[in-house]
Amino acid sequence: MMIVDAGSNNNTPEVTQIAICDVVQSCIYLCAQISNNGGCIDEIKRRMAMSRSAMDKLQRIWRNRNITKATKIRLVTALMFPIYFYASETWTLRETEKKRIDALEMWCWRRMLGVTWNMFHTNESILDELSIKQRSSSAVLLQFKCEFLDLRSRVQA
Repeated sequence: MMIVDAGSNNNTPEVTQIAICDVVQSCIYLCAQISNNGGCIDEIKRRMAMSRSAMDKLQRIWRNRNITKATKIRLVTALMFPIYFYASETWTLRETEKKRIDALEMWCWRRMLGVTWNMFHTNESILDELSIKQRSSSAVLLQFKCEFLDLRSRVQA
């Protein structure tokens, strides 16, 4: 059993006597991690780890010089970002979470290009090299949230 409330203590006697169940801090429901405080930082960290793992598994593709840069960009947007942005329309994002999202996106682009941290390339130079005008993460999150809110307004009407 999980009680989602940011300000309460879930281990009080009243809560534990409701049923003969364990009170948990977080659980996985429909492939998304839900925590008892209503925050999304654990889910963001989990999704980042899953995306990084998938990116590392494609190392042979990133190093292959016969695959064009355009194809690699499409692979990143088709394979990495859906893993990360699954259920992101329900995330409550603060500035620190937005920075984490942007950092993961830049990590994916750098890994794809084979640019290490000690090569001293700026984020802007990486995006210019890939001909990316706007960060995908910001645009995708905004689009998901707009679609989610539009769908909810249609259902309630």
